Amino acid sequence: MSKVFRAWDVDEVWLFPASVQDFVPPGHIAHLIRETVREGLDLRAILSQYDEERGYPPYHPGMMTALLLYAYSQGIYSSRRIDRACQERVDFMAVTGLSYPDFRTISEFRKRHLGALSGLFVQVLGLCRKAGLVKLGHVALDGTKIKANASKHKAMSYGRMRGGRGEARRRGCGLDEEGGRSGRGRGSPARR
Repeated sequence: MSKVFRAWDVDEVWLFPASVQDFVPPGHIAHLIRETVREGLDLRAILSQYDEERGYPPYHPGMMTALLLYAYSQGIYSSRRIDRACQERVDFMAVTGLSYPDFRTISEFRKRHLGALSGLFVQVLGLCRKAGLVKLGHVALDGTKIKANASKHKAMSYGRMRGGRGEARRRGCGLDEEGGRSGRGRGSPARR
């Protein structure tokens, strides 16, 4: 008696295409962000900049805004990584509705609407506050020192650098007065 496995037919064609909402489970944050942008945010500051009728139609500004907000919520900030996620990750496909903006389009959208996008973050915080998800209050820093991977022995002050130049001259490293190589010692020969 042999083991029976579930069918694995990657060449099967679907009679009806899957809905974008079916890509991720109900209650997923991708649905929340997409619907918040579609219904809860005021996008007039972004939409008002699109008055040119000529040229190829751009991606919908609401979709691009939802894409950026979702990518930021997932810790992805690079336009190239967002581009790759739109092609590889189903949660991003659920946000964009199977649109695949390239990294230049994402970057240009971000640059063009930087001021309006910062206003949207304020709107999102307001919506979260209404829903009781966040509490706005005071943040205080107490001056606690936290261990870091930077060494105080490797960091140089301006005075120590000036002193280091004199030591380099004593060692014969060949630094001229401006701090560059004089052509002596190691390195490429001086140009004539």
